[in-house]
Parts: sequence; C-alpha cells; structure tokens
Amino acid sequence: MPAASTPHFSTKDRILSAAEALFAEFGFVGTSLRQVTSRADVNLAAVNYHFGSKDNLVAEVFRRRMDEMSRARLEQLETARQQSPGALEPVLRAFIEPALALSLERDGGAAFVRVLARAYAERNDRLRKFLSDNYGHVLREFSRAIAECLPQLEKESLYWRLDFLAGALTYAMADFGLLRRPDGDEPMHAQRAADELVAFAAAGLRAT
Repeated sequence: MPAASTPHFSTKDRILSAAEALFAEFGFVGTSLRQVTSRADVNLAAVNYHFGSKDNLVAEVFRRRMDEMSRARLEQLETARQQSPGALEPVLRAFIEPALALSLERDGGAAFVRVLARAYAERNDRLRKFLSDNYGHVLREFSRAIAECLPQLEKESLYWRLDFLAGALTYAMADFGLLRRPDGDEPMHAQRAADELVAFAAAGLRAT
C-alpha cells in the first residue's frame, strides 16, 4: 500500500514546486495553470484532483513552507519565554531565525521568499485573508510577547514597529541588501543577518 501511494505524493510535490517557481517569476495573476502543468509535466486533471482550483494551489504553496516555519517560531518563542522571561532579544530571535532558515532551504527556499514578497506587493485580498486567517495568530502571539517585554510601549507604536520588522526580515530573507550572501557560507551569513537584525529591531522597539 505505501509503495502505491508514493507516485501520488510525488505528483503533488512536483505541482507545488512548479507553481512556487512560476509564482516567484511571474506572480500569481501572471501564472496560468497551463504553465504549471507544463513545468510539472502533468495534465490539468492532476492539478484539479490535488487542489481543485488555482486559489487552492496558491494556498497550498504557502502551507507547505509556512506551517513548518510557524511551528518553529512558536516553539522557539515558548522556549524563550520559559528560559528568559521578560527578555526582548530571545523573543526577536524566535521570530527572525526560523524565517532566515527557511530562505536557506535547498529545495526552493529562495523561490518561496520571492513568492512571499509578492504576497506583500500584489493586491490579492483573497490571499491576504488566507494568510491572516491561518498565520495571523503567530504575529498576535509575538505581539503579546513583545508587549510583555516592553510594557511602556503603546500598542499602536508596537504594531507600526512590527510592520517595519516584518518588512526588514523579508528584505533580509530575499538577500536584496548591500552585503550579498557568499557562496558556500550561507548558514554563517544567515546567522550574522539574524544577529544584526535582532540588534536593530531591539533598538527600534525600545526607542522612546
């Protein structure tokens, strides 16, 4: 039985990987299902069987990466709260490090970062609602944790600064900065990026 189900899953993964690469290159509106089926070497019936619609395919591209990242963030946050209660930097590391780790994934991590950037840039209300419904709780949990560390910070200022942090993190994940990621030393570069972004974010969040 398990052997018979293997092609079933590999077909789904091929479709997801093809869609992810195409969304990164052409955007959500600019990518057709015909392009996806051509790159994945499947027919349209396979896409309909696994996903039902293009909107569902977009959602599953995000689920494949963000479910694991969200789990890692919340687990690291729980550890930070237990081991360093009231400390801001461990909370920020819990938010930043899993995201930078995702960008290093060999099987499409860089492509997904571009997909994520497009989700911010393109006006797609359905996608934004999906992301809010499924991952908004992660941001709310971090908002509460940061508010506990900085009780003097007004809620509106906190939300502004978290928006800036999310933007800076997406920029760092995409490797758009002046300091390019060196070939062969990506983990060390990502750790340096995390260290610098934690220090930057902590200073910004503490600013009066």
